[in-house]
Amino acid sequence: MHPNVGAGVPGCTNIDIELHSDIMPVHEYLPSAGAKQKPVSSMSCDEAMAYTTHYETALESVVDDVDIVIGHHANLCAIATARVAQRHGKPYVLFLHGTGIEPRHTGGYDDTVWAEIESAIVHASGLLVTTRYVRDELVRSLVAVPEERFLILPCGIDLEEFHPDRAGDIAAKYDLPPRYVICPGALVAVKGPQNVVTASVQYASMASTIFIGDGELRAELAQRLGDRGRFLGFVSSEDKAKLINGATILAAAPEKKEHFGIIYVEALAAGTVPAAYEGGGVASIITKDVGVLTDRDPVALGNAVAALLKDDDRRKRMAVAGRARAEANYHYPSLVNDLVSWLQGRSL
Repeated sequence: MHPNVGAGVPGCTNIDIELHSDIMPVHEYLPSAGAKQKPVSSMSCDEAMAYTTHYETALESVVDDVDIVIGHHANLCAIATARVAQRHGKPYVLFLHGTGIEPRHTGGYDDTVWAEIESAIVHASGLLVTTRYVRDELVRSLVAVPEERFLILPCGIDLEEFHPDRAGDIAAKYDLPPRYVICPGALVAVKGPQNVVTASVQYASMASTIFIGDGELRAELAQRLGDRGRFLGFVSSEDKAKLINGATILAAAPEKKEHFGIIYVEALAAGTVPAAYEGGGVASIITKDVGVLTDRDPVALGNAVAALLKDDDRRKRMAVAGRARAEANYHYPSLVNDLVSWLQGRSL
């Protein structure tokens, strides 16, 4: 373990943790972890707690220099955060993401491990979540914590990077048609690209569907999609933003109910109308004046996209309203100010 100063973010110190095992403990499948990963929710108590020791050691090396500790996920990090903060008399808050707590709803986590996670949640000075759905359906349905302990803090984006006038020459670079539907994300079943491929049948005569991202389903989906669109694979973050900025509609249909969904915020900022499956926390982003939520059925999604493509006036009104919603609710500096003010109240 060693500190890495200046490793990408000015003013931050990164501490690399050397684990006792080459198996990476994760809260969900992480492509960057490769094959050597295991969900903590499926570990035995002894197996999970062996990793917690390393996180505590890392926190111990810096805790004296901080005013408040922020831990992420209802997972091992929550346990380590609570233990170290309590030993040093420091306040701590936890940012609870749906992917960390969701496995407990289906019987995941050893009971002893979960008891420590739950205790960390209960005794935190405050709790952060991205949506009411995460707060009420995922956290408070399991752990008795009053609403006033929470701050709902959505993910923010760069409103200059995602902007209706920032598509540049992206259409020429990728030889794209004047109108296209964009579908960003990994090409794996849980993300639902197969549903968008099916949906595209309903509107293919009006717009092609462009997929960005890669994954195990690419060859199969490319065959199914045929001439109704294209797969661009992985693109740079700069090109991703420009592709979303230049799109007419953003479509997504994940198999799992999403807890938030940053691509929908990016679409709003870009003036690109989002059409997606209903359920989860997506309704906190896509309201009826800025986009469309449909039944969790590809044909329903395809019909909704077709209706938007046919109605230019409605789509343009939604695009303007979506940009205004992004500016009002998802601007990084404003969200940072909200967080700082809330943290100051927790650290007294």
